[in-house]
Amino acid sequence: MNLDLARWQFAIVTVYHFLFVPLTIGLSLLVAGMQTAWVRTGDDRYLRMTKFWGKLFLINFAMGVVTGIVQEFQFGMNWSDYSRFVGDIFGAPLAIEGLLAFFLESTFLGLWIFGWDRLPKRVHLATIWLASIGTVLSAYFILAANSWMQHPVGSVVNSATGRAEMKDFGAVLTNSTAVGAFTHTIAACFVTAGVFVLAISSWHLAKGQHTEVFRPSIRLALVTVLIASLGVVISGDLQARLMTQQQPMKMAAAEALYDTVAPSSFSLFTIGTLDGSEEVWSVRLPKVLSFMATGSFDGKVEGINDLQAASEQKYGPGDYRPSIPTTYWTFRLMIGFGALAALLSVLGLWLTRRTATAPMPRWFYRASVVALFLPFAANSVGWIFTEMGRQPWAVFGILRTADGVSPSVSAGTVLTSLIVLTLLYGALAVVDGVLMVRYAAAGPPPPAGDRESEDSGDTDTTHPLTVAY
Repeated sequence: MNLDLARWQFAIVTVYHFLFVPLTIGLSLLVAGMQTAWVRTGDDRYLRMTKFWGKLFLINFAMGVVTGIVQEFQFGMNWSDYSRFVGDIFGAPLAIEGLLAFFLESTFLGLWIFGWDRLPKRVHLATIWLASIGTVLSAYFILAANSWMQHPVGSVVNSATGRAEMKDFGAVLTNSTAVGAFTHTIAACFVTAGVFVLAISSWHLAKGQHTEVFRPSIRLALVTVLIASLGVVISGDLQARLMTQQQPMKMAAAEALYDTVAPSSFSLFTIGTLDGSEEVWSVRLPKVLSFMATGSFDGKVEGINDLQAASEQKYGPGDYRPSIPTTYWTFRLMIGFGALAALLSVLGLWLTRRTATAPMPRWFYRASVVALFLPFAANSVGWIFTEMGRQPWAVFGILRTADGVSPSVSAGTVLTSLIVLTLLYGALAVVDGVLMVRYAAAGPPPPAGDRESEDSGDTDTTHPLTVAY
């Protein structure tokens, strides 16, 4: 009971926090690019774009920081044995993330907020770029720690102390799993930010509002989503090969493949028995899973039954299978949601192939607004697949999840904190939604001439962080 509640709480907090992270990373870099265009050209449209999208970026950044703090506390609250086991490994990358990466992004983001009309243009531009670089570095160090859980390298387990000990910090940072996860995650961040810009731009363009700002915004969004989607596909293909080598059970579970076969097909859709052990009906692509797993259309993919037997022989009696229905469907939903976002970008670029300034069909604007949920859903189910597919291991091959939970924390305590955090995060979701909708609907600041004719004042009192503008 205690283990299940602790897992549910960590899952809810992590998935909720990760709603904000990809948008923060992707949008920070897009805003930096917009401001660069303004500094280089002096075109007021780019300044208005920078301030509008920067406003939404700041709201999202603040929510990400708040929800991320709670996530760290959980290691000590509900997972004390896990924290004790991995502390020597996690200490270094997470300390660097806090002292270097987060310090870099928060400090220079503060300078960017307060530095409008106070810092020279190019110095002020450098602050948003440094803040953006900080978000990327922060992602890498966190992913390096998580990737060690997926593929523990550069360490040994001290049997006397019962803890993992660092032997090669460089191996932890250059872990092939970390490199693969980082490239895949950053590409997904750009897809998220691109669809976000696309949806809000489409909403305004459907109303015929601020076309001089949102037409270049929508074009930037379409190009960003297409290029980033290609990056997701390429990096995802590389990750599938790594996953097959390092966690073959996860790959087998992703296809609900019980028997080892060569070649292996990939099922687009399957109806199976309630326990997921037998297939009733499916739609399949011949040899595709073999290519995903091995790089060869005739490659052999090991099945769940053989891998379970091998795990019992290596680690002792136990069930080493993850939840098959969960891993099967989250894998497909991740791919499906991402593919729909990529298809939308291709369609939008086709519709604007002759001129980027021509109005687009209203149905495309509506579809783009609805599509706002696609990258967030893809990111969420992708993380669920990554973490659930590793079960029953907290650290693959050396620490089971059941052995990492806090032994002295009662189920009632975990349940209470689970309810409180769920309600709190629900309230934060309402606050975030209201702020995002309010400032997204307000549109960009007026052109330079109109701003100069307005009543004076160095700040915009409608802004959630008024000192920024």
